[in-house]
Amino acid sequence: MDGLDGRGGYDPAFLGVDVPLPVPTDGAGLVELAYEHFTVLLRPDRRLAAATAVGIDGASLRDVPRGDDWRLDPRVPAEHQADDALYRRNDLDRGHLVRRRDPVWGEEAVARRANADTFHFTNAAPQHAGFNQSKELWVGLEDHLLEHAAAYDRRLVVLTGPVLAPDDPVHRGVGVPLRFWKVAAALDGEGALTSTAYVLDQSPLVEDLPRALRAAQERGDPPPLGPFRTFQVPVAQVAALTALDLGPLPAADLLPVPAGLRDRADVPWVPLGSYGDVVLRR
Repeated sequence: MDGLDGRGGYDPAFLGVDVPLPVPTDGAGLVELAYEHFTVLLRPDRRLAAATAVGIDGASLRDVPRGDDWRLDPRVPAEHQADDALYRRNDLDRGHLVRRRDPVWGEEAVARRANADTFHFTNAAPQHAGFNQSKELWVGLEDHLLEHAAAYDRRLVVLTGPVLAPDDPVHRGVGVPLRFWKVAAALDGEGALTSTAYVLDQSPLVEDLPRALRAAQERGDPPPLGPFRTFQVPVAQVAALTALDLGPLPAADLLPVPAGLRDRADVPWVPLGSYGDVVLRR
């Protein structure tokens, strides 16, 4: 079984308070896949993860060789996973959902297992090449959160996934998500749970989107994707966008939105122009 038997996965008690795995509120069937220090909730009908969860121990992170050995998870049928056929000869990257560095902590052997585990296709989602590779955008935000955790809290829980919308453009039989989300949770100096949420948007800015999508599909090209945009949003809105119950995280949100408005879809998202715009403390 590819050596995956016995993996502990994400620990809901990692922070010392309970932060459970997301639970679908729309009846979607998810398959829970445990890896070293993280868990993937696979949605087989979309062949992608609906959510991932990882605990990051900033005090015992390790540097290990990256590798690039992407592979299927033998615990689920191959047809339920988007494999390398989706990513060949186009501008779509295999974007890590649980970032490679995040679960790589602890004893050397454990850290190496965690590193290798992140290269399962169940932990990948199609992202535009510029979206995934830009240090100042997706990866930059992840680094910013990790550095903040190291400076203040030492431990961090990160939930990440694509927004699996029913009208996502289809390429090679897989719906390509146009948005991704991330929720980070930590304890403040008094031991209280705090959370922040982000939406990363690669939606195409195309005037006649349906026509452009049809033309791309006829050519066998991936869908047109637009400039990358990043927003800090209420955690409750991520729950609504994804149809996932995020447990205690919406109530722990650091974003200063009046409690009575957090569930409303018309609450303005906060565009992030720099990391100084990110609200991480009360």
